[in-house]
Amino acid sequence: MRKTQKKNKNFNKNQKSFYFEDYIETNLKQKNISKSLISEDRIYLLFFLFFCLITIFSIKITAISMKEPRLLLAKKNNFSFLPLRKDIIDRNGELISRNIKIYHAAIKPDLIKDKNKFLLNIKLNFPEISQDKLKKKLLKNKYFYIKKRLTADEKNKLWSLGEKGIIFESTQSRIYPHAELYSHILGQIDDDNYGISGVESYFDKELKNTQSIKEPLKLTLDTNLQFLIKKELENSLKDFQAKGAGGLLMDVQTGEVLSLVSLPDYNINMRNQITHSDYTNKITKGIFELGSIFKTFTIALALEKNLYTPETIIENIPNNIKCSKYTISEHDELPKNLSIEEILIRSSNIGSAMIAQNIGEENFKEFLKKLKLLDTLEFELDEVGRPIKFNWDKCKLETVSFGHGITTTPLQAATAYAAMSNGGYLVKPTLRFNNNIEAERNRVISSKTSEEINSILRKVVTHEHGTASLANIFGFDVGGKTGTARKNNYGEYSKKKLNTFISVFPMHEPKYVLLVLLDEPKPAPKLVYNYRGQKIYTNRDEAGWNSVYVAGKIIKKIGPILAINNNQVYNNHVVKKLN
Repeated sequence: MRKTQKKNKNFNKNQKSFYFEDYIETNLKQKNISKSLISEDRIYLLFFLFFCLITIFSIKITAISMKEPRLLLAKKNNFSFLPLRKDIIDRNGELISRNIKIYHAAIKPDLIKDKNKFLLNIKLNFPEISQDKLKKKLLKNKYFYIKKRLTADEKNKLWSLGEKGIIFESTQSRIYPHAELYSHILGQIDDDNYGISGVESYFDKELKNTQSIKEPLKLTLDTNLQFLIKKELENSLKDFQAKGAGGLLMDVQTGEVLSLVSLPDYNINMRNQITHSDYTNKITKGIFELGSIFKTFTIALALEKNLYTPETIIENIPNNIKCSKYTISEHDELPKNLSIEEILIRSSNIGSAMIAQNIGEENFKEFLKKLKLLDTLEFELDEVGRPIKFNWDKCKLETVSFGHGITTTPLQAATAYAAMSNGGYLVKPTLRFNNNIEAERNRVISSKTSEEINSILRKVVTHEHGTASLANIFGFDVGGKTGTARKNNYGEYSKKKLNTFISVFPMHEPKYVLLVLLDEPKPAPKLVYNYRGQKIYTNRDEAGWNSVYVAGKIIKKIGPILAINNNQVYNNHVVKKLN
């Protein structure tokens, strides 16, 4: 019994222990479950709070971006500056266009505590800003710009005010260091960084290519030459009281445009919207009757067709002829008998007309097409003019032979003269500098004809009866042809003139063509001319007395630079002449 009781006792003890342990274990499990539930609740709560914060922050960012879209970009640009557009440089590496970081100053009126104090500070630092307008904008309590395109000094002044309500927005702007110098070439971009005119428009995709953003667009232009030519053309506006002027310098072998000037011009940094016709690019966009410069093409074709030699005499040339209801006359009284070269040297209208009659309309028309004088010329600007179409009716052949009744652009005329002088090849004019690409060359006349034309063009300058004596610049063998044309206004010819001189130099080995155009020049009776070694005054207003005069002054300035830049020309010609 005792043993049994003992066993039972132990059993009960074990039972108790068992139940106790079970209880403890169960209790612990319940506590752990409870703790687990509490932890999960906390996680859910934290997640909910985090979600709320993210939502609020997103809403705030969206609101800011909608109200002030440039703020995020401004903050980003504070850390680094990556231009959105390539630089543009001239042939010598001179910078002529670049993107820079600029700032706009905006105002958040609700952040300005003391508006009266703010108005006073603005008045003291920026007196040009209207107080009345500023006050009205502040009262509207809407975000607005107080000043755009800040200078560094202006930005510092505004920043020093310490106003939280002044917001500085960083953006990019295109600057043109030479202001007016290339206004008719470079063009402009809009606020969204797209090219809208000039080179900026034509090369827009390339200039915005971010993969090659560090590689500048290199042009054929020479800033030094551009400056010197522009300066002389500006002087010509004063000397001859001209309405406008233009100049073009081109390499006759490659078609590279070294300078292109059209006056009046404008400061492209001011982002002007130019609409007046006076600001048209006269060289590429202007469509003009250029007069007697066409006689060179007439003579060249006659020589090319072997109809004449330069020495062939045309006899019994009348001083005027009737053609339908029109009368064609000479500008001066000329001899009755003239050689083919004398017709060009002395610029005979009737002599040219008689030669054209012998050439024939179809031959003449085909030749002008080959020279790209009747259609739009391909060039790296959007601002390129198209010659006016006309019917080849009675008398048109005769008048076209001396540049009357036919229009073209000065760029086309200069390109055709390059072909006349470079051995007979029509080259494509270009603004893009590229040493690795050979110039496109299409033969239009033989080398023999080209040599004959060069000889005659030289005589236009050196002959005692030549019309371009004022361009006989020592050391540069200048040749060329004048053109004096009355301006056509809606079918009626006025007394106002457009005078042109297209020169080529050095004539023994042609390298450059220079075109000078003056729009409505007047006589310069007070101007002293050095005419064939004599100092004279004159009231004449033909191209020989203004465009030629200006071209001569230009060649004196740019000739040495061109010679130095071209060793072959310098060594073979200039040094030879000096010795």
